[in-house]
Amino acid sequence: MQIYNTQTHRKEEFTPLEEGKVRMYVCGPTVYDQIHIGNARTFLSFDVIRRYLMYKGYQVTFAQNLTDVDDKIINRANEQGRTAADVAEEFSQAFIEQMHRFGILDPDVRPRATREIEAMQDMISLLIEQGNAYVASNGDVYFSVRSDSRYGVLSGRDLDQMRAGERVEVNDEKRDPFDFALWKAAKPGEPSWPSPWGEGRPGWHTECCAMIHRYLGAPIDIHGGGADLVFPHHENETAQAMCAWHLPYLAKTWMHTGMLRVDGEKMSKSLGNFYTLKEVLDKYPADAVRLLMLQTHYRAPLDFSFSRLDGAVGTLERVRTCVKNLRWAAENAPKSAELTDADRALGHEADAAREEFNRQMDDDFNTAGGIAAIFSLVSAANKYLADAGDAVSQAVTLRVADTITELLAVLGVDLAETGEKDDLPHELVDLARERCGYAGDSASEAASALLEARAAARKAKDWGTADAIRDGITALGLVVEDTAAGARLKKA
Repeated sequence: MQIYNTQTHRKEEFTPLEEGKVRMYVCGPTVYDQIHIGNARTFLSFDVIRRYLMYKGYQVTFAQNLTDVDDKIINRANEQGRTAADVAEEFSQAFIEQMHRFGILDPDVRPRATREIEAMQDMISLLIEQGNAYVASNGDVYFSVRSDSRYGVLSGRDLDQMRAGERVEVNDEKRDPFDFALWKAAKPGEPSWPSPWGEGRPGWHTECCAMIHRYLGAPIDIHGGGADLVFPHHENETAQAMCAWHLPYLAKTWMHTGMLRVDGEKMSKSLGNFYTLKEVLDKYPADAVRLLMLQTHYRAPLDFSFSRLDGAVGTLERVRTCVKNLRWAAENAPKSAELTDADRALGHEADAAREEFNRQMDDDFNTAGGIAAIFSLVSAANKYLADAGDAVSQAVTLRVADTITELLAVLGVDLAETGEKDDLPHELVDLARERCGYAGDSASEAASALLEARAAARKAKDWGTADAIRDGITALGLVVEDTAAGARLKKA
């Protein structure tokens, strides 16, 4: 398995630090509002990476934080006349709810910044003792970037070549404009905690490395997030961790997702193209949104549009129909039929699709290539059903249906039907008794008897009987759907 490492700018053979186990951390949201679809793209990408590693047999321990104390949360609370804790709790729960709707697996560990204050203070104390951090006169604590000769190892940035004040906060308390806050002295009306340096709260860059060290141990195998976090957030994380615990690196592999654009433009509220995940999931099925996003490699920019999303809805329905047809054909296939050349060819297509799916996913989690392999099998299955008629192999059709379902499940795409269940009306029993002499009391068995009687009438060119059965079924609010795999009933 090859994974692109942001730090080395190349694909590397993945070898976990501990055989058979993967420790993985992905930066979570700052909980002051609903997350947008760009955030969702990042969380989806790492959900699929985690799922694939589990599919490959790794024991994955996955941690993701919630930043529940931050300037954005405090500002939102002040705007609304609420406490920061209330805002953070509301949107923490909102985030978890939308992740569940989107099919994202819960992390094994979900630490919250406000509950990890002690762990962060312990790390800050170590950095001060070792000369990597200092307490300013106003009670702030800063990391001294010049004390770390390896600073810039992740982003590749050279401090001497960067202009002071560019993407950094300059103030008189810092010894160097690139130094960043580990602890912020308390301000009136803001949440704060006691510390050896006075009342205050942690800086944003501090929480993740302290949580990683506490819950996963350091170093870890994979650390992920959006591409916008490489600098300064992840650079500052790894600097703190390497200095505090004398590590060669915080993460063996750093992974970052590409940015999301809407109709080719940067997503922004000013352009009117800013969408939250909740807004999209209120209108579209989660599996279709996943399918759309996964058709672009996680490191590449994703161009989101509702026309493309409409296309993904149609594509997903075609795949579902194919699997449904395969299972329908298997139910009605001869139990002991010998395999034909067409049966064997489709079986080979299933094996080839699985092999190609694994090959693509082993190449830096190329979901686009993996989905293409699945779609190729769907096309082959549809052609097989169209050509074979009634002469299908039960074993082969079931294996192909299971293969398509399993591989999409690795991507978190569920082929199970959504919406209400198509319960058959009991009046079918009376109709079957009248039209074909059915003697049982099961609606599903009555439906099968009616369809068999209709098929026999059509074969005998007894159109009157066939039409009478169809009309009786239609009167019950059902329609007969003739497919390459045979006829079946569905709600009108």
